[in-house]
Amino acid sequence: MQIQDLPYPDPGVPDARSGPRFLWWLGRNQLGGQFKSLAWGLLHFVSVSALPFCVGFAVQAVVDRSGSRLAQTGGLMVLCGAGIAVGDTFLHRAAVTNWITAAARVQQLLARQAAHLGSALTRRVAAGEVVAVSTGDVEKIGWFVEALSRFLAAALTIVIVCVGLFVYQPALGVVVAVGVPLLAVSVLPLLPRATRRADVQREKAGRATELASDTVAGLRVLRGIGGEELFLDRYRRASQEVRHAAVRSARMWAVISAIQVLMPGLLLIAIVWHGVRLAREGRITVGELVTVYSAVMVMSYPLRHFEEIAMAYSFSRPSAKRAARVLALERVTDTGGTRAAEAPAGDLYDPDTGLLAPSGRLTAVVCGDPDAAGRLAERLGGHPAEEGVSVLLDGVPLDELPLDSARTAVLVQDKDPVLLSGSLRELLDVPSSGAVGAEEALAAAQCGDVLVALVQGSLDTEDPMDARITERGRSLSGGQRQRLALARSLITDPEVLVLDEPTSAVDSHTEARIADGVRELRTGRTTVVFTSSPLLLDHADRVVLVHEGAVVAVGAHRELLRSEPRYRAVVTRETEEESASRDEQAVLRSELGSRDDPLRSAAEHDEGPLRGASDDDEASLRGALDDETALRSALEEIEESA
Repeated sequence: MQIQDLPYPDPGVPDARSGPRFLWWLGRNQLGGQFKSLAWGLLHFVSVSALPFCVGFAVQAVVDRSGSRLAQTGGLMVLCGAGIAVGDTFLHRAAVTNWITAAARVQQLLARQAAHLGSALTRRVAAGEVVAVSTGDVEKIGWFVEALSRFLAAALTIVIVCVGLFVYQPALGVVVAVGVPLLAVSVLPLLPRATRRADVQREKAGRATELASDTVAGLRVLRGIGGEELFLDRYRRASQEVRHAAVRSARMWAVISAIQVLMPGLLLIAIVWHGVRLAREGRITVGELVTVYSAVMVMSYPLRHFEEIAMAYSFSRPSAKRAARVLALERVTDTGGTRAAEAPAGDLYDPDTGLLAPSGRLTAVVCGDPDAAGRLAERLGGHPAEEGVSVLLDGVPLDELPLDSARTAVLVQDKDPVLLSGSLRELLDVPSSGAVGAEEALAAAQCGDVLVALVQGSLDTEDPMDARITERGRSLSGGQRQRLALARSLITDPEVLVLDEPTSAVDSHTEARIADGVRELRTGRTTVVFTSSPLLLDHADRVVLVHEGAVVAVGAHRELLRSEPRYRAVVTRETEEESASRDEQAVLRSELGSRDDPLRSAAEHDEGPLRGASDDDEASLRGALDDETALRSALEEIEESA
């Protein structure tokens, strides 16, 4: 796989049982790139390590006054130089390719997982963690994958050099063969502690990233309540914790680096001391001493890759663990389905709550719990967060359909839709039936002022469709983002469209026009709107009240307002005290209305004995009048308190 061939047609099925298994799976799926990097690495490292032998041969040739051997040595040095240049160039190319392709594979896997899980992903994993995995963690994982082949090339080179020195000069080669492995394992006791400190640093950095992501996402709200400084202080503390953890981790790696410098220095001292003694005894030549010394000195270069692979693994292991945790998440339902790919059309029915959305009609759903409404909306779209009975579309369980077919038939727009950066034309370029154009959808969603704002905010752009939308639409207001997202959903023209609070950030006048536009544009299509807005509810063909996970009332908006206290409490935001006061007023009015109007009128207008009435009748009527006066007083007090 080359960089120009990205993205992968199929990134594969990862081994997400653990972080190390995931790293091993990535390396195993890039064997071609790893072997290329290994081959070029061997050429580079062996060429570098061969230079000391050339220097030793040249010194000995000068000592022996042999011009031919000196010329041959010069030729070998030219070959070594060419090998160094070519090997280093293509090693770097192969290593970068391995890094980028590994990172691209991980990003494709994460993107596929996000599309696979839908909104259930952020309920099971924090959004900040997903961001951290798809940015910094991807780089760490790619670093280990590309460093692995370079480490193997360096290790093989060290073995080759040790064997060559032993053959070339056994007396000094034995010292090198014993000392170099000790150099390689000298830092092993420190690696577990360095790994733990790296894990702590990555964990704290992940928390800081999550906090920053949440703060940026809620910045508008924080400014509204004056909470910027509070969250800024929290991020400062989290950032300082990351800094302290990074310093502690860097100290340990500094110790490891110092040991990697110290131990080869001690080995060189031992070789020089032993070699000088052997040279004085005449057992080795000056050229051989220079060769062994130079070879050991140059060997510190490939030995550095032992430190790098240890550092790369220490930093990539927690990153791979987090990536594996995200990739190991499974959908509640099977994505393949057991039925053939089809897009059924008909009534949408949820057996769990009893909610029925008749085909071709606009159904509004009122639910007092916003979280429950969100979960129900996802169930209607075939994205249940928990296992349960499947939603039926025209009698066909959505769980039995392939995921693509279910998403084609039922589209769910959640209450916090995301706008991707790019032009408006690109934003609205979504899979659709082709029956609804961009102009119709934008008009139905009342996006006229949004188009004007986009043109004013873009330079040298007169066509609103070419205007740029910033990341997540942050340059637009909440209501403008909602309307653009609604227009995008309307363009798709699905058989069933489920909208969760599509106008919560829109003013009432615009909301009324949106209700008319959506109703007209979706004529003949099934639309389900989760809302508590009286304007939207009044435009619905039928309104369904869901209370404590079950449908408790169905009817028209005005009818339910009069007859259903629970519906009225949700729609009008009526408190329990206000509801009790309303009921008490109704009882008092009913009791006042049942009074005998003629006798009451006579009692009110006759200050003396009632004509034609006995003394007992008069006393009874006077008492009734007193009771009515008391009832009226109570009613007035209740109305004043309400």
